[in-house]
Amino acid sequence: MSKAIFELVDNLPKNNITTMVLKSLDFAIPGQWQNITNFEQMIREVTGETDEQMIQKIGDRAVWLFNDKTQGYQNALWLYQTVDKTDYALGAAALANKVGSKIGLLSFLNRLTPDNEKAQALDLAIKLVVEVVAFCQINGLPGDSIGDFVKALGEYEKDALTRMAALVCFDGIVPFGADFILKVESTISNLSGKELSNNPAFSSVSRFIPGGNPTGQLNFIGNSFSAVKGWMTGFVASHSITQNTVVKNLHSFVEFSEDQLDYLAAFIDMSTNYFEHTGTQSIARSLISRAMMEV
Repeated sequence: MSKAIFELVDNLPKNNITTMVLKSLDFAIPGQWQNITNFEQMIREVTGETDEQMIQKIGDRAVWLFNDKTQGYQNALWLYQTVDKTDYALGAAALANKVGSKIGLLSFLNRLTPDNEKAQALDLAIKLVVEVVAFCQINGLPGDSIGDFVKALGEYEKDALTRMAALVCFDGIVPFGADFILKVESTISNLSGKELSNNPAFSSVSRFIPGGNPTGQLNFIGNSFSAVKGWMTGFVASHSITQNTVVKNLHSFVEFSEDQLDYLAAFIDMSTNYFEHTGTQSIARSLISRAMMEV
């Protein structure tokens, strides 16, 4: 990995489609996500430290930990980046100059095909598994520690909670509505290992997914989803999230009609990298917390 963690944070965009999409979740998780794009600011925020020398020491230690290949931080970042890239490249350039004005979806429809239902459901399941595996990498746990992940999920906040909220809202509720959990479960249970190995998102990250072969990995994906669905159901209910509320908050910067929701889901996939953006912030936060204990 060529860049240091402070560069990765300092280079995060302050304002683009990804940040707009993430800010639209404020109705559900008010105040949880601040888009911190400055590593020193993040050190101050995480540690409460004001002493410049101490801030420097914590920063240096965090950079050292990130660069240490025996730790899992670089693997976690790679996973976050890679799972976004499989659906990101298509429209990023076309959208770059649209920020700040309302984006009409219609102009993109000729370049967009909505993912078929199966691909969309599998995309959600694979992103979830990437979150599980990245969590294990960051915390030095075996990659199949689903129980530890589910326990930690109850304590998720800030960038990590925002990432999970985005997964539920944009990959679940926008394309499928309230019964997205049933759709994903039925997709996973009707899938073969061979079909899974043909999925581009899966094949890009498969070397990190426990299970030994596509059939075993499909089991792991199913087990991960089953373990997290209770949290997802509770999250949707306790934050009164409906397809309507999610869509209404996206309407402030994207124009679309209600019969274009499958396109809207494809549009968000294509034009955002919310896993990489919030993942970079989560990794930095984790490094800083650990570095503070170690200096």
